[in-house]
Amino acid sequence: MSERLSSGGAGNRISVRKTPKLFIGGKFPRSESGRSYEVADSKGHFVANAAMGSRKDARDAVVAARKAFPGWSAATAYNRGQVLYRVAELLEGRRSQFVDEVAAGEGVSRSKATAAVDAAIDRWVWYAGWSDKVSQVAGSANQVAGPYFDFSVPEPTGVVAVIAPQESSLLGLVSVLAPAIVTGNTVVVLASEARPLPAVTLSEVLATSDVPGGVVNVLTGRTDEVAPWLASHMDVNAIDLAGAGDAAATELQVAAADNLKRVLRPQRTDWTATPDLHRMLAHLETKTVWHPIGV
Repeated sequence: MSERLSSGGAGNRISVRKTPKLFIGGKFPRSESGRSYEVADSKGHFVANAAMGSRKDARDAVVAARKAFPGWSAATAYNRGQVLYRVAELLEGRRSQFVDEVAAGEGVSRSKATAAVDAAIDRWVWYAGWSDKVSQVAGSANQVAGPYFDFSVPEPTGVVAVIAPQESSLLGLVSVLAPAIVTGNTVVVLASEARPLPAVTLSEVLATSDVPGGVVNVLTGRTDEVAPWLASHMDVNAIDLAGAGDAAATELQVAAADNLKRVLRPQRTDWTATPDLHRMLAHLETKTVWHPIGV
């Protein structure tokens, strides 16, 4: 009897609403601004109040990403592949939740949402498999006229800011996030403004996986408020503008020019295409090493 009174009965149970938060440095803080915004499904029905990330939140995320970069970039490529594969295992375990969120947010049938989630998981595994192979493709032993060894070795760029695709809440996010971290970079992601819940759920997956805190930091909020600060931030080394429109991408590219960031424009690397090496190579730099023979 007491159980029925406490629960209100099986037919009158009130569901537990998710409170989406930011994901910074392996933790789930609310926005320092205290603001939030309403997230609706494709039919306009209220779903949740998402945290409205601020410029201060963006700065905190960049600090966390920079702190995590030495350890993540120094990990062996094989280890990074194992870590990413573990994330895929957890994605598979929460597959039904992702399907529900994609279907509601993007307004597609459950079968199409299932196909999108499966593609996202498969794409994550595909990138994980390249962790210890991309250096063999991008690097080389160079022939020189002298008693030297000469090697070209790819290295991660550093902290990468990613403006996630707006229309594809999970597959688009995975398509731009996985190639950045598998190559040893750390990332600050600005999730889809209208469809942030799959990114929030992915944050929960990352937090319970083997990904070190700070390697991936996820912000939710207004793109036009946060993106310019990420583009102009002097400690961000590259920015992927996959989720920025043409006009906004041009403005962000100009802002990024102040400290010579690497910039990926949407039309140059389309995340909807079949995955290949381009997104991974875009986040790598080449270091040439000379060493005398016999020393």
